[in-house]
Formats: sequence, structure tokens, C-alpha cells
Amino acid sequence: MVKRVARPITAKYLQNAAAFYLERYPSTAEGLRRVLNRRVAKAKMLDAPIMDNVKQAIETVVAKFVDAGVIDDKAFAQTKARALHRRGTSSRVTRQKLKMAGVDGGTLDDAMQGLDIELDVTPAQREWRAAAALARRRRLGPYRLTEHRADHRLRDLATMARAGFAYDIARKVVDAATPDALDEG
Repeated sequence: MVKRVARPITAKYLQNAAAFYLERYPSTAEGLRRVLNRRVAKAKMLDAPIMDNVKQAIETVVAKFVDAGVIDDKAFAQTKARALHRRGTSSRVTRQKLKMAGVDGGTLDDAMQGLDIELDVTPAQREWRAAAALARRRRLGPYRLTEHRADHRLRDLATMARAGFAYDIARKVVDAATPDALDEG
């Protein structure tokens, strides 16, 4: 078996790794920090040489990208919240995903408020629209063939619950008579 050899961790390596990652994926400052720390951990496991003060070097690289405007946590949170809403993700799951991506609480609240302003809705209306979008995308409730609706009602409710929607919203969406009834909210 051939032993893998890791490249030495230097400031240039960290800079290049960060640039390569950010070319492919949008990220928060915390997300980039995690990626670089994983690279360092992997290098440690492979006994690669690691520079002194690697934590400080990672912070410097992250700060460079933040200062250059490549990383913007507010824009990331707003864009991600919008995309998740369009897919039919509940507010609860959206908040959870953004927290896991490294968005802090204040930025997260601003993104959710910004989404409400952008859509010109209240949080309850936004939740309803997301539930309707999930039902449309997953063909739940009124989007299911009429002869199968009763048989799949509990399954549809469970799908909505796993997606993070409250029971009353899930029930109203699944029990809606027609897809047009979901537009009225």
C-alpha cells in the first residue's frame, strides 16, 4: 500500500487552498475557517510539516478574503435564505442550516427580516409560501392524484413535519382542496 504524502502547510498553501475553495463554493468567514482547519488536521494525520502559528495564519487568510469582499456573511445569508425558501424549506430549518454554515445570530435575523421585506410578507405568510412550495415540489396533498390523497395523507403530514413545518400549517397544506387554494394562504 502506498502511503499518502501531504503537502506542507505554509501560508502560501493556506492562501491557495482558500482561493481554490472560494472559486467553487460561496462561504462565510467561519465556513472558510473550518475548511482550512480541516486541511491542517488532515495534514497532521499524514505527518506533514505544519508551519508555526498556523491558527494565526488561518485568521490572516480569512481576514484577507473578508477585507477584499470575497466573503460577505450578510450577502451569503440573504442569498442562502432566499434559495432555501424557494425550495420550500421552513424557517426553522433555514435558521438551522445558516447557523451550521457559520452565520451568527444577528446576521441570521437580518437575513430573515430581509427576506420578509424582499417578498413583502409577514413571517407567517413566508412560512405558508414555503410550505406550499414544498408541497408542489414533492407533490404532496393537493398535488397528488385525487385517488391517492387519502391513502398518503399521514405520509404527507410526516414529510411536512420532517421539513420543519408546524402541524397546523402542514395540515392546512396537505388538506387543501386544490393547488389554487394554496395560493390564497
